[in-house]
Amino acid sequence: MTRSDVLIIGAGPTGLVLALWLTKLGATVRIIDKTAEPGTTSRALAVHARTLELYSQLDLADAVIEKGHKVPAIGLWVEGKQQARLSFEDVGANVTPYPFLHIFPQDEHERLLIARLEALGVSVERQTELIGYDEDGSGVVARLRGPSGQEARCEAAYIAGCDGARSQVRQVMGTGFPGGTYKQIFYVADVEASGQAINGDLAVDLDEADFLAVFPLAGEGRVRLIGTVRDERAEHADTLKFDDVSGRAIEKLKVTVEKVNWFSTYHVHHRVTEHFRNGRAFLLGDAAHIHSPAGGQGMNTGIGDAINLAWKLKAVLDGRASDALLNSYEAERQPFAKRLVNTTDRAFTLATAEGKFADFVRTRIVPVVLPAAAKFEVWREWMFRTVSQVMINYRGGPISSGVSGDVHGGDRLPWVLIGGVDNYERLIAMTWQVHVYGAASNDLTSWCTRRNVPLHAFEWQPAYQNAGLARDAMYLLRPDTYVALACKSEDPEALDRYFADKGIRPG
Repeated sequence: MTRSDVLIIGAGPTGLVLALWLTKLGATVRIIDKTAEPGTTSRALAVHARTLELYSQLDLADAVIEKGHKVPAIGLWVEGKQQARLSFEDVGANVTPYPFLHIFPQDEHERLLIARLEALGVSVERQTELIGYDEDGSGVVARLRGPSGQEARCEAAYIAGCDGARSQVRQVMGTGFPGGTYKQIFYVADVEASGQAINGDLAVDLDEADFLAVFPLAGEGRVRLIGTVRDERAEHADTLKFDDVSGRAIEKLKVTVEKVNWFSTYHVHHRVTEHFRNGRAFLLGDAAHIHSPAGGQGMNTGIGDAINLAWKLKAVLDGRASDALLNSYEAERQPFAKRLVNTTDRAFTLATAEGKFADFVRTRIVPVVLPAAAKFEVWREWMFRTVSQVMINYRGGPISSGVSGDVHGGDRLPWVLIGGVDNYERLIAMTWQVHVYGAASNDLTSWCTRRNVPLHAFEWQPAYQNAGLARDAMYLLRPDTYVALACKSEDPEALDRYFADKGIRPG
């Protein structure tokens, strides 16, 4: 039997990113998918700022930006007219190197990830599916069915279920998937079109309880229509065609559709699995959590799962961390998934509420209140931080400690660019590292040299204080760029205690 460090089930963005990160870190992976070829259609579109920040570690961010479309604003439409425009431009300029909403469809995204993975010598095994697996103290033995129907066994130290809402890994794990299903039928259409709403912005129609949005894509006139239907048409979702749902876009948003590239309908659920880990098996992405498309959070959250888990698996595989480190994956990612599902559920429910009062709020109140609120920089930045996922933190988690300035253990490191010095440039390395904003002491310098932990000292500037960082404090960064330990003093003994308590050896 063949053996790998990690067997990955499912070659969507989550599985591909997990394979890329692990391979880049030096682990051996095997990734399988039951489909014959990568998808040519997709529902997921948005690549948020936090994902782009993390993609910098694989030199992926620039490629994603080049191939996609930066969205400058959201237009709110009522009765065939744009009533408000909420600009993204510069709203996150002091927050992230990527202060915009970026559109890069999942199918194109997958092709880019596959090409990068193949360049590292790893190919997706197609038309291969998981039948089941057994686990013992040293690993898992998986039963696979290949393209011709033959069955084979393979060994791995760990198995990762990135195999979607109907995950076979989750079925074998026996963990529940509580939640519900939205009554609306969603549709998505990739079209070539023209009209007032085809202007590079994301357009949202507020007229009715049925959701409708126009997402701009790279290329002249290319857009993605996403909407819902809830009337008698929803009872015949399998037979719906584009002509059955396109009338409202044509009427309300003044869209002239010149060509339909593809069209599909689907149901959407809101669920979070009871356990993200069971022994040597893990669940990621849609196998662990699914929710409404509100905010374009799904694909980004799955990618975040993969990056969170990858470095931990490699540390344990290398004997540099105890098995307990792997428990922090569920401890950190499950609470966020639950909050996200609740938030997107409330947002979608409010956006699609029925009745005269709900219609009044959508068409009369929202176009006035949102632009008024957007005039306040604090509100705009809070909204951007929330949607872009830069607010995600692991405070109170099992491997997060301390506080210095406004930065807590578990926080995303604040980004600061000043005088041509970008503190995020040091985060490209997938390793533990220490940051000091001020002067690094001789004792700390010696400790980092002995432990082979990179030390980066940044000459103190007031901009660091404005970002929440404390002068001459010590910030220990995890390989996924989150703050592990925030310490008010440059105390090497605090580092020793941290690693001893967490059962981790850096370097």
